[in-house]
Amino acid sequence: MTAPVDTTAAAALALGDDALVLSHRLGEWAGHAPVLEEEVALANIALDLLGQARTLLSMAGDEDELAYLREERSFRNVQLVEQPNGDFAHTIARQLYFSVYQQLLYSGLATGDGPFAPLAAKAVKEVAYHRDHAEQWTLRLGDGTDLSHERMQRACDALWRYTGEMFQPVDGLDADWAAMETAWLEGVGDVLRRATLTVPEGPRTGAWSAGAGRQGLHTEPFGRMLAEMQHLHRSHPGASW
Repeated sequence: MTAPVDTTAAAALALGDDALVLSHRLGEWAGHAPVLEEEVALANIALDLLGQARTLLSMAGDEDELAYLREERSFRNVQLVEQPNGDFAHTIARQLYFSVYQQLLYSGLATGDGPFAPLAAKAVKEVAYHRDHAEQWTLRLGDGTDLSHERMQRACDALWRYTGEMFQPVDGLDADWAAMETAWLEGVGDVLRRATLTVPEGPRTGAWSAGAGRQGLHTEPFGRMLAEMQHLHRSHPGASW
C-alpha cells in the first residue's frame, strides 16, 4: 500500500527550493556586481529569499539536510531560477520573470487561511521590492544605450523558454494558475514594452517539457551550482559553528 503524499510538505519543498536556488545564484554576485550599491541590493534580495527558503524547507523537514544533503534529482525548483547569472542583463531578466510570478502567487496565498498564508503575507512585501528593483533595471537597460538594449533583449529572449513552468499546478497550493499566468504575461509584457523591448515569442516549456524542474529534471548548470553550494557542508559533516 502506497503511503499518502503530504501535499503541504511537497508544495513547501517546491517553493523552498525555488527561493533557495535563486538566493544562491544572486549570492554569486558578491564581489562582482557592477557597482557597490547594486551589490548590496542583490545581497538583500538573496537574504530575503534565503529567509523564505528556511521557513518553507522547515515545513518539509530538516532545512539543513534538505538544502545540503539531497541529490540533484531530489530538488523541485523550476528551471528558471537555476539558470546562470550570465551578464547583469540576464540576472535582471531572470529576476523580473520570477518576482512578478512570486508576487502574484504570494498575494493570492496571503488572502487565504491555508498553511502558507502567514509566510505569504510577510513575503509579498519583500517580493514587491524585488519586482520593483527588477522593473527599474529593465527600464534603464532596455531604454538605455544601444548595447544595453541589445543585451537586455537577448537576456529576455534566452530566458523566456523557462517561464511556462512556473504556472504548472503544484499539489498543495490553492491558486488559479491560468489567471496567474494571464496576469503575469500582462505585467511582464507591460514592463518590456515600456523598456522599448520586444516581448519574446515562442514556446515557454523549458528544457524537455514544462514542469520538468518540479519533477527533478534540471539543466546542466544546476549540477555545478549544487556541488558548490553543498561542498562545505558535505566536507565537514556534523560540524557546528
